[in-house]
Amino acid sequence: MGLDAFAAVCCAIPVLLSLLVVRVAYVLCRSGLPPSKPHAAELRCLIVLGSGGHTAEMMNILTELQKDRFTPRYYVAALTDNMSLQKAQVYEKSLIQGDREKIIEDAKFMQIYRSREVGQSYITSIGTTVLAVLHAMWLIIRIRPQVIFCNGPGTCIPLCASAFILKVLGLGWSSIFYIEGIARVKKLSLSSLLLYKLRLADQFFVQWPQLQQKYPRAQCAGRLM
Repeated sequence: MGLDAFAAVCCAIPVLLSLLVVRVAYVLCRSGLPPSKPHAAELRCLIVLGSGGHTAEMMNILTELQKDRFTPRYYVAALTDNMSLQKAQVYEKSLIQGDREKIIEDAKFMQIYRSREVGQSYITSIGTTVLAVLHAMWLIIRIRPQVIFCNGPGTCIPLCASAFILKVLGLGWSSIFYIEGIARVKKLSLSSLLLYKLRLADQFFVQWPQLQQKYPRAQCAGRLM
């Protein structure tokens, strides 16, 4: 009986791996294409913020969004980055007229563990990376975003990877829009390069034509600042 069970497992593994490969190929082929079914009137939107100029650029991008379309909006920043969430809160409050409590319904503000802090050793970053990935997966499962906007902070990698895994497992579909920062003129940042090479983003935008020529799958959105 034990040998029969072992033989069954050995036969099942290649089948499961083949199904996984087919599913990944399907997700990659579907990424970036228009949805087969029309989206709902409102789309749950996950917005990844980052320190430095990332948040300033993202806030500028958000001004062009249809606020009643992309709602509720979930803002996520690193656990040690309080300034970004404060800027997001100020932005959301500026949209409220009359009923200021409506911000509670339209916007949520969350934090996530960093994979690696500045100056942290690579050895100790292994544990923090695992923790960040698990936290990101929990957030994605909890929120089930239909749209993800990100523009460069390293915190977007575990979030986008978790969203991609849910696509493969058939547990949800998130359209990932990545916008490379305006400071990147000749080469991509590490975060954007990972998303580009692994094809995790459904739509990949750069702000300089010479960068688009170097990475042909990217789209040139022009300067957004």
